[in-house]
Amino acid sequence: MFGLSKLFSGKSAEKEPLLDALAAYRSSAFAIGIEAQWVKEITINTDKSFKVKLELPFAGKGELAQIEEFVSNKLSTSVSIDAEVSLPNQCCFKQIKQIVLVASGKGGVGKSTTAVNLASALEQEGAKVGILDADIYGPSIPLLLGLQGAEPKTLDNKNLLPFEAHNLKAQSIGFLVPSDDATVWRGPMASGALNQLMNETDWGELDYLIVDMPPGTGDIQLTMSQKVPASGAVIITTPQDLALADAQKGIAMFNKVNIPVLGLIENMSYFLCGHCGEPNHVFGKDGAVKLAHRHGVPVLANIPLAIEIRESSEQGQVISRDNAASISATYKNAARILASSLHYQQTQNSSVEILITED
Repeated sequence: MFGLSKLFSGKSAEKEPLLDALAAYRSSAFAIGIEAQWVKEITINTDKSFKVKLELPFAGKGELAQIEEFVSNKLSTSVSIDAEVSLPNQCCFKQIKQIVLVASGKGGVGKSTTAVNLASALEQEGAKVGILDADIYGPSIPLLLGLQGAEPKTLDNKNLLPFEAHNLKAQSIGFLVPSDDATVWRGPMASGALNQLMNETDWGELDYLIVDMPPGTGDIQLTMSQKVPASGAVIITTPQDLALADAQKGIAMFNKVNIPVLGLIENMSYFLCGHCGEPNHVFGKDGAVKLAHRHGVPVLANIPLAIEIRESSEQGQVISRDNAASISATYKNAARILASSLHYQQTQNSSVEILITED
């Protein structure tokens, strides 16, 4: 953090303590503080309070309140912070800057529900986000986004327009095949359909595209991993040994195709007792933590087994958008850590260690 005062004209000496305080902030997402180039404008008010404008290179606006509190306490004065999210202008596919594969070694672990909530959380953190349902045989995105029965549209008879719900752009084979029909396709045909959905959808400008992968490590998963220019992958698992064994296979697959695993999310991690309020680890405890430590990746979140997640999903609502729900903050925290991991990976800052803190 050298030469910070040179970014600004005027009373640079008064701004240096503020810049030092911003640089000192630490969290799971902001692993090395607020960097110099992110600070775009500082205003010093007559009462010696500060107004700061940041330009974040990853989705992280949801943490501004914590940053404000930290810096205000450190300086013993009021500091208000505003921010915009602006990822570097380096696209990995068309106008999409980052592609993240959300995968699991087996079905039934809540992968699609987690993918939708993670995508929505990234959008709420200030990014432009899309979601691609790559689960050919069991597409869930139309239901989870409340888009059942929606029919595909095109403006040029070449490219499909993505559907939009909850400020997300979405595409799924479920929009092209009747919901009560079975997709009986062999691997090459299914892979071809996915390539078409990816390439022939007019996604426009996106900061992040979340790809809800099919469960398992078969032909479709391998084809997608090789043909989609993914920035990284997130593995969804549950705590029990059977799910963890399959999650291990998912990690091994991504290692073989040189896609970095950005972290694990442990779904159905625990159940909160309605009587005593204590967590009950129905499916075991700390399974994802042990697997993550083995591979040197973080656990992005521990999602509880909660009835409100199921109810929201079945109603086509996205619970991470419900600020009144405690689980919403957990999804957003996971989104920030994921986004910052992608940023530090892209800038090749290998010395950055992701610190996982309590929500």
